[in-house]
Amino acid sequence: MTDPLLELNRVTKRFGRVVVAEDLSFSVGPGDTVGIVGPNGAGKTSLFGLISGDLSPGGGDISFAGRTVTKLDAAARCRLGIGRTYQVPRPFGDMTVFENVLVAAQQGAGLRRRASYTAAAEALEQAGMTGEANLPAERLGLMQRKRLELARALASGPKLLLLDEVAGGLTDPEVAQLVEIVRAVNAEGTAVIWIEHVVRALTPVVSRLICLSGGKFVGDGDPAEVLAEPAVREVFLGTEVTASLAAGSLETESLDGTAGQSADDERGGA
Repeated sequence: MTDPLLELNRVTKRFGRVVVAEDLSFSVGPGDTVGIVGPNGAGKTSLFGLISGDLSPGGGDISFAGRTVTKLDAAARCRLGIGRTYQVPRPFGDMTVFENVLVAAQQGAGLRRRASYTAAAEALEQAGMTGEANLPAERLGLMQRKRLELARALASGPKLLLLDEVAGGLTDPEVAQLVEIVRAVNAEGTAVIWIEHVVRALTPVVSRLICLSGGKFVGDGDPAEVLAEPAVREVFLGTEVTASLAAGSLETESLDGTAGQSADDERGGA
C-alpha cells in the first residue's frame, strides 16, 4: 500500500466563534486527483491555507511526504513540494510574465541560475504561456492571469498542487483548455487538490470529490456518488445536480449556481 503524500489528522482552526476546520482528517496519495466543493464560507480556502502553511492549525497534525509539517511556514512547505494558486491572481504587474515565473522558481523552489531559468521556461510551456513570456504581466487578460498563476505554482516544482478556483470567470472553451493543462500536469505524477465552484471543470479531472460545509466534510468519495448524496444536495438547496454535470459536461451550471455569473463581471474586476 502506498504511503500518503499528504495527511491531516484531526485538524481544527477557529477565528473567534467562526469554525473553518473542525476535527478534519483525510489523506491524499501521490498522483491523486481530489476536488473540493462547498458553499461560500465553508472553509475551503482556509483548508488550503492550513495545508500550504499560510494558516496555523489550532489543533491536530499535518504530515507531508513522510514528515510532520504542522509547524513549518509556507516557504518551507513550498520547498518540500506543496505549490498553490490563489483565488485572485496578483502577479507583479511591472515585471514580465517570465520574470514572474522566475521569481517562483528561485524563491519557491530555491533554484538558482540556469536551473531556475529552465524551470521557469518549462512551467510556462506547461501552462501554455510561452508566447506571452516577454509581456508585462499588467497587460494580461483574466485567462492569461489564471495561466500565469498556474505557471508560478508549477515553477516551484510541486509534488502536490493546490488549485483555488482557477476556472472562475472563464468561458466554457477556456475552462476546457484549463482542464487539459491540469490533466497533463497530473499525468506527470503531480497530485492535485482543486477547489472549484465550477463543478463541470472538476468532474473530468478528479477521481475523488469532497464537499465541505461549516468546516466539516459532508461528502467524500466518487464524484457522481457524492453529488447525489442528500446531505450534499441540501448544502446546495435550490440547485440541480444533474447526471450531465456528474459526467463532466461543460454545458451545465456549477453546483451552487455561481457559474451563472458572467465571465465579463469577473474580468472587469481582475
